[in-house]
Amino acid sequence: MTVRTRIAPSPTGDPHVGTAYIALFNLCFARQHGGEFILRIEDTDRVRSTPESEQMILDSLRWLGLNWDEGPDVGGAHGPYRQSERGAIYAEHAQRLIDAGHAFRCYRTSDELDVLREARKAEGLHLALKPADLALDADEQARREREEMPFVVRMNVPATGTCVVEDLLRGTIEVDWAQVDAQILLKSDGMPTYHLANVVDDHLMGISHVLRGEEWINSAPKHQLLYEYFGWDMPVLCHMPLLRNPDKSKLSKRKNPTSINYYRKMGFLPQAVTNYLGRMGWSMPDEREKFSLEDMMANFDVQRVSLGGPVFDLEKLTWLNGVYLREDLDDRAFLRALMDWAFNEDYVAQILPQVRTRVDTLSDVAPLAAHFFSGLPVLSEDSFADVKLEREELIKLLQFLVWRFEVVAAWNKEALLAEVKALGEHFELKMKAFLAPVFIAITGSSSSTSVMDAMAILGSDVTRARLRHAVEVLGGVSKKQAKRFEKEYREL
Repeated sequence: MTVRTRIAPSPTGDPHVGTAYIALFNLCFARQHGGEFILRIEDTDRVRSTPESEQMILDSLRWLGLNWDEGPDVGGAHGPYRQSERGAIYAEHAQRLIDAGHAFRCYRTSDELDVLREARKAEGLHLALKPADLALDADEQARREREEMPFVVRMNVPATGTCVVEDLLRGTIEVDWAQVDAQILLKSDGMPTYHLANVVDDHLMGISHVLRGEEWINSAPKHQLLYEYFGWDMPVLCHMPLLRNPDKSKLSKRKNPTSINYYRKMGFLPQAVTNYLGRMGWSMPDEREKFSLEDMMANFDVQRVSLGGPVFDLEKLTWLNGVYLREDLDDRAFLRALMDWAFNEDYVAQILPQVRTRVDTLSDVAPLAAHFFSGLPVLSEDSFADVKLEREELIKLLQFLVWRFEVVAAWNKEALLAEVKALGEHFELKMKAFLAPVFIAITGSSSSTSVMDAMAILGSDVTRARLRHAVEVLGGVSKKQAKRFEKEYREL
């Protein structure tokens, strides 16, 4: 048997370090066994998936040296490798399940589902809805079918008993079927959910081992049941520990920079980032901290993965990156890395229009454009002394802007301007007054190039990181403030 592993990211935002972490371990497992590593794009979320995000995923994984044998850009014998191009395949397999009595069309409305869940909650029952809970009487079912009302396809699941799942790292896992709902397989728009697409694609693409995050453990019974319904052998499952913040909470962009692009733009070396991700819950046989991707692939043993939640420590990553800069790069390599990082023609070409009309001598360029070539600005509370806003209102303004920017699909000046205008109206501030603290947070100065252009050029990850940094410099958001802020933000 040829070992085949895969990574299947969703192109719905900035490429996440968690995606790279899981990709790295899948790649190393495949290479250890002389196998193949596949990249598949899970773009069934029509609203949030974008070609720009897909390209960022491809670019960032390649930057880290995590290359795949089959994928949407390189092709292969098991394509297409985008789920949005495989709709007919999922529809056919959903119909097979319906015909075999393993799935059913559910015409329940959202309001009806809410009522059912509230009723179960009131009775102290599991909130998982079973086929019997969802069933309509025969006349009502026939009426909705006749009127072609919207429906989803759900799978049948047992009402009682225990599902036993075997895991490569964790051994036997038992899940009570009472906790497992009649999972939606096809949405009302005809697109599959992760559960159906994941099982069908893994089988048709010959995936032998699935290394994925432990958040999918509770979904394993549904997947195992689908394999049984189709009469297929299930791949070996291996649920990896989740990356954690230093406070042991799940790694999230609200507490830590999570975009691979952020680390690339901050001047981290790809080999240092890959090395650090390799240390997340795993160690070399000789316990050394610094090792190459080739070293990891040659020495990889999945049984050396620790199930304790690995902590993503930015200080530790920064230290390791410094070791690489000092030990691995001579002057020529250092200069090349510096030019590749920021002093390349494509990046500088974006910046020149911002500075050329503002300088009288070439020596004016560096101080004027410094924020394009630096990390987080050096700020203090005094940096915002001239901003005519109360501290809490100032923190709220910056925090709201972070939240607005988290959902911007197309990162460009026009989209950012629309968000700024909307928030300016909410805070009842003119554009200049609203942008004053934003200017300082982004550029570290009260006078520089256009802050709107700067944010567009710096990108979403660096922009949000600088805004979050400013919030922390101003004292951060307390738990009490967070509740007030979130309530007000939801009402926008």
